[in-house]
Amino acid sequence: MSTRRDFMGMALGGFTALGAVGGLYAAKRTWDPLPSVKAAGFTTLDLKDYKEGELVTEKWRGKPIFVLKQTKEMMAKATEKDKKRLIEVDGAHYMVCVGLCTHLGCIPGYRKDTQDFLCACHGGMYDATADVTKAPPPRGLDIPPFKLNGTKIALGVTGPEYEKMLADGTTLRV
Repeated sequence: MSTRRDFMGMALGGFTALGAVGGLYAAKRTWDPLPSVKAAGFTTLDLKDYKEGELVTEKWRGKPIFVLKQTKEMMAKATEKDKKRLIEVDGAHYMVCVGLCTHLGCIPGYRKDTQDFLCACHGGMYDATADVTKAPPPRGLDIPPFKLNGTKIALGVTGPEYEKMLADGTTLRV
């Protein structure tokens, strides 16, 4: 036979359990990344929209991303090592890299007349494929993780082309 005391105990236990579930749910929501952070993790670019020889600066995870569709002259100057740094889509070659100097993190400026990049901080230079041509930068500009899907490139996702670049030492993991 249940008494009033038993009922009060069960009611209090039920409310306590309900409060605990609500508290755990709220705690879990605070641990989850914000929608804006999730959205910033991936950036999709359609490479067919870019013009030859024109540098475009995009943004990925708060970092500048340089995209440069190579001209015939740029491809003629590029060595086989340089060409490994390029992404080929429908016969066109693209330089896609994080626009931060690998020496101190400055943003190199693109010089259209000489088709290269100059980092004003310490005079480091990069060619049109973002490979270092004048020290002090220790390596070429880093290539962000990417995955190709037709003419679209998704930054922030690792695809087989990026894995190949990592394996042969063309870039380091960003």
